[in-house]
Amino acid sequence: MKSLLLLAVVFTSGVAAASIATSRTKYAGVNIAGFDFGMATTGTEDMSQILAPDNAQMTHFVKDDGMNIFRLPVAWQFLVNNNLGGTLNSGNFARYDNLVQACLGTGALCIVDVHNYARWNGGIVGQGGPANSQLTSLWTQLATKYAGKTNIVFGIMNEPHDIPSITTWAATVQACVTAIRKAGATSQMILLPSNGWTGAGTMISDGSLTALSNVTNPDSTTTNLIFDIHKYCDTDSSGTHAECVMNNIDNAFAPLATALRAIGRQGMVTETGGGNTASCVQYVCQQLAYLNANADVYLGYVGWSAGAFQPSWNYVLTLVPTKNGNSWTDTLLMKSCFSRA
Repeated sequence: MKSLLLLAVVFTSGVAAASIATSRTKYAGVNIAGFDFGMATTGTEDMSQILAPDNAQMTHFVKDDGMNIFRLPVAWQFLVNNNLGGTLNSGNFARYDNLVQACLGTGALCIVDVHNYARWNGGIVGQGGPANSQLTSLWTQLATKYAGKTNIVFGIMNEPHDIPSITTWAATVQACVTAIRKAGATSQMILLPSNGWTGAGTMISDGSLTALSNVTNPDSTTTNLIFDIHKYCDTDSSGTHAECVMNNIDNAFAPLATALRAIGRQGMVTETGGGNTASCVQYVCQQLAYLNANADVYLGYVGWSAGAFQPSWNYVLTLVPTKNGNSWTDTLLMKSCFSRA
């Protein structure tokens, strides 16, 4: 999401209906938010807003909705208790790790997502703000903790935006990849975040795809280096409106699919969604069907968001299920589009 304060089926680009029945992405799931609450798009964090999600939601989503991937956003400041460049805070990390272990216990993939918009308190990592070494210190510690967990995915950074130099940012991403691999996490997926809020529609035009294509593992391969992608279906692609107006196929996912095939690479859509409205059921379902039909380049998609959003907040993009005794009731968008039950 771009702020925590506060993708009927129509196909284009020659997607045949027959392919829909036989093709789908390898992964489908949902974000489990809470440890990122209080994070602004400037990378400032109010830790008093952090809430631990109900781990049982993930068990429900796996059992009742066929999901197999969860993204677990967390504030950088929370992990190190506001000590930039410092060690993981034992108490805070234990709380976050409880969520991670619950996720791993479901058998799903679990994305450890640093949700800071390439920033710490307003400063851009590697470009006037924190040094690359301060971010790689965090990732070295996290990768050391989870090196033996094959179902962990490392999400280097949520939604970098307004980055002055994409080549300099790619060097920051490279430093993180190298740190993760050297810490012993040699085989897990790592998600490479582009400029422009990791937007599918701008990844090519802003030079992110080209720059990040040069990021490699220490052995010079690109195995399991996956492009991180976001895209919402509302009027400005911000993920802040209840109504949806587009399926993002012709303007974003079709050209990006072509570009990814041309370089033999893959992407993961780690945020997408909309309101629990008829318009979003229409457009998000269309978008997800396109991703399923192009599973050679799109590994999966993760809806935004379930987790610790409270019912009284009336959060516009909620995918939080309602618990009724020992059963759960999903939101309209979840059961209409995201669920694989």
